[in-house]
Amino acid sequence: MCRSIKTLRRADEAATTGELEAAARQYVRKISGYRIPSARNAEAFEGAIAEIAAASARLMGTLGVAVEEGPDRWTPRSAAAGGSPAGGRAGSPGRA
Repeated sequence: MCRSIKTLRRADEAATTGELEAAARQYVRKISGYRIPSARNAEAFEGAIAEIAAASARLMGTLGVAVEEGPDRWTPRSAAAGGSPAGGRAGSPGRA
């Protein structure tokens, strides 16, 4: 497994739809090798993200994990504890 895949949900909290979408986007970026798809591939890229997010929501339901509507609220514990704010992902252009 690639070391750069990040945990996008804390085990003690419900997942959000934004977190599932972020995880799906991270996966599609990783397996496609592209951070941003070409205009020609954008529809396929976004379709794959939607399908993987839906599969992830089904998995969470099967595991008994609640999924709430909402944004990707994940922040690294080091940033939450006063660490570098650059560690957060929301809106970060360098996110892959």
